[in-house]
Amino acid sequence: MPIEILMPALSPTMTEGNLAKWLKNEGEAVKPGDVIAEIETDKATMEVEAVDEGKLGKILVPAGSQGVKVNQPIALLLEEGEDASALAKAATAAPKPPAPTPTPTPTAAPAPVAQQPSAAPAAAPAATAAATGERVFASPLARRMAQQAGLDLARLNGSGPHGRVVKADIDAALARGAPAAAKPTWAAVSAVAPPAFGLPAFTEQPHSMMRKVIARRLVESKREAPHFYLTLDCNIDRLLQLRQEINAKREKDKISVNDFVIKASALALKQVPAANASWTESAVRLYQAADVSVAVATPGGLITPIIRGADSKSLSTISAEMKDLAGRAREGKLKPEEYQGGTFSVSNLGMFGIREFAAVINPPQGAILAVGAGEQRPIVKDNALAIATMMSCTLSVDHRVVDGAIGAEFLAAFKKLIEDPLSMLI
Repeated sequence: MPIEILMPALSPTMTEGNLAKWLKNEGEAVKPGDVIAEIETDKATMEVEAVDEGKLGKILVPAGSQGVKVNQPIALLLEEGEDASALAKAATAAPKPPAPTPTPTPTAAPAPVAQQPSAAPAAAPAATAAATGERVFASPLARRMAQQAGLDLARLNGSGPHGRVVKADIDAALARGAPAAAKPTWAAVSAVAPPAFGLPAFTEQPHSMMRKVIARRLVESKREAPHFYLTLDCNIDRLLQLRQEINAKREKDKISVNDFVIKASALALKQVPAANASWTESAVRLYQAADVSVAVATPGGLITPIIRGADSKSLSTISAEMKDLAGRAREGKLKPEEYQGGTFSVSNLGMFGIREFAAVINPPQGAILAVGAGEQRPIVKDNALAIATMMSCTLSVDHRVVDGAIGAEFLAAFKKLIEDPLSMLI
């Protein structure tokens, strides 16, 4: 009997995923370790490797299928000596795969005649894929790089297996200044989706698995966790001075204010262990490790890679880990254990100039710290008016887990560490 290739569980909480693409065709030989498909989970696009050897006999779930349940058969693998006749029995037992959700593709409006070049450059051979509607094969990293750089994948020649576009192809395209992907104009949008009653023309972007999970968890958090908020201001003049002195001795991998925030949060959790907790229906869990989840914005949504045991790590280590995790988060290359778990979260929007905000708790954690921008403000110091660089921090707390007094105690410990940053290095 053919071997069933099942939809893998790529994380402990995964119940379904999207089958983004097949990297092997029916009839192709497969050996253990071969990458056969790409699966989109709630947080990343991950490659699936074959476990058994044989020939890909039949694909049961087509590329683009969404909501494929874990352990659902997605393909049949013929073992040595088996032929297509062996597929008949297995195919009848296979569940009908969900149909792929079509994605409307806006067509760019033609440029005015005055703006058209006299001689159009010849399109790359791969551009025919865009004209015929065929799918362009590319690695997840290459797709994200192309999206961020505004490159049209259909105009690139892939150097990977079976013409697959890989990172090296994107780097080469950027070096030679490849043409950017066409952006939909108002005319193009109108052609895709005529205005509904009372609404202007629009396009629809189907929800990714990641976006669906983010939406579900945020609704769950606001509905089930009784949030309350505590805000205080920290004077970061001494921190900025210490950071400047540290970075002056470093040629690269500069320490950021956020690295200090992560370290101070972890140390404050150790000083106030009652704040390092989460709610369950049977008990409050008090964590022994200070594993700090840090919010990172990606093209697909927010993800929170974790600095584990941040209280015991140096600022240099935290900085290096954070740069690595954030980079791979934006590329969709994080492993499940690198973003699942965590006992406390930090969300910093200071780099965007946001003065103060309140973050939504990352369930099942009991609290999240929202950090605003450092800005010069007038303060009273020694009964006199002075100017200081102040940073507003708001703690969102699940009242089932952490009472107001505990939240205030945590913030007081955090403020003391931030305003005396040298104490974090001792």
